[in-house]
Amino acid sequence: MADRRDDGREVVSRDLLHDGKVFDLVAEEVRLSPDDAAPVLREFLDHPGAVAVVALREGPDGEEVALVDQYRHPVRAVLWEVPAGLLDVAGEDYLTAAQRELAEETDLRAGRWDVLVDYFTTPGGSTESLRVYLARDVSEVPEGERHSRADEERDMTVRWVPLDDAVAAVYDGRLHNPSAVVGILATAGARAAGWTPLRPADAPWFR
Repeated sequence: MADRRDDGREVVSRDLLHDGKVFDLVAEEVRLSPDDAAPVLREFLDHPGAVAVVALREGPDGEEVALVDQYRHPVRAVLWEVPAGLLDVAGEDYLTAAQRELAEETDLRAGRWDVLVDYFTTPGGSTESLRVYLARDVSEVPEGERHSRADEERDMTVRWVPLDDAVAAVYDGRLHNPSAVVGILATAGARAAGWTPLRPADAPWFR
């Protein structure tokens, strides 16, 4: 069983409703099947996609995951998240983007990278696809090479949390960021399976 691409649906029209800073709002009329006499209207966000990183290290009580806190204005909340960022640099490879985001948000780099999971964040209303990497063998970026954070990243703090505690926080309803929820649970599942479900960092991406 696997999802499949289906580009055979006829798009009758496409209109740009809003030209945004990060993503656009578009409207498309599409025929859902060849037998449809009239197309249906679908409005959705046209999004560049993103990457996220579960950075893992060995702590005194087992594996620990790096979380960052960030204010998210639409939900009026400060959320604990895994490092993440948009695919908004033209021509940038997905892995390179993930490595850049990890360094910029946590001052960390990693010697080993694997793919944890790929998913569509809101397939009914957005084109956003997101790849979550697992980063291990982490080390600190030398102080002279560190990124100068600005805007919403300026007040970020990094916290190392035992993986088991992070999993418990998800089930307790204390963590809500989707990349963190998906990444933490996927990491715990991969660990339980001896890391065999992991895919290579350059694995094909369904997007």
